[in-house]
Formats: sequence, structure tokens, C-alpha cells
Amino acid sequence: MTYRNPVPTVDIIIELVDRPERPIVLIERRNPPYGWAIPGGFVDYGESIETAAKREAKEETSLEVELLEQFYLYSDPDRDPRQHTLSAVFLAAATGEPKAADDAKNLGIFELWRLPTPLCFDHDRILRDYRRYRHYGQRPRP
Repeated sequence: MTYRNPVPTVDIIIELVDRPERPIVLIERRNPPYGWAIPGGFVDYGESIETAAKREAKEETSLEVELLEQFYLYSDPDRDPRQHTLSAVFLAAATGEPKAADDAKNLGIFELWRLPTPLCFDHDRILRDYRRYRHYGQRPRP
């Protein structure tokens, strides 16, 4: 019998805490699916999700981040058109000037009410949940 399991991933909502309004960093993907995305990626075998989050943030944005908290776990089987993934989403703080790297074709700094389109995966839902949390203190509900 062959077992198929979801693949673990991380996404990191990076707030630039040295700027007014604490904008977030998004990347424009170089590879399919194309569009704008929260920085993140696959967890490597033998790697903790915290280590993966810091690594992916550095690889895609050139920023050293401080993980503040694990925000929520997103697991809809259709969240990634390539395969079934689970994403542990972290909130993180950073300072400095981000630069697109790795599989990021471009990088942008956005206020939560001025997000680009299209957003990949389920990142529109994640950022909607984050906006509600940031402004009203309400976490996503299972």
C-alpha cells in the first residue's frame, strides 16, 4: 500500500517594523503558479518549520526575520494547484531594505489595504485573515 501525505510548507507575513504603517513584503513568483505571494516555501526533510520560515524569508527577500508567532495552519487540499500542502503561517518582523532573490522575480512592499493582484494559492484568504487579526484581534477559526 502506498500512502500519500500532504507536503509541509511555511509562509511568512513579514512586517517592516522600521517604516510607518508597518507594511508587508510580498514577492512576485518567477515560477508557476505566477502572481504575487507571501514569501515561503517547502520545509526540507530534517528541518523545523521555524528554521524553514527563517530560511525561506532570507532566500526570497534577503531579510533576516524575527519570528513573532505562528499565526495559523492552512490545509485546504486545493490551496496549491500543484499538490496538497499544509502551510504553517508565521508573523515576522524585519528591518532594512528587502531585495528579491531565489525564485522571487520581483518584490514589493504593500500596505494591507493596497495589495497587488493576482495573489497566488490561498494568500488572499490568509491576508484577509491577517488583516482581521491585526485590526480587530480576531484569529481565524477552524
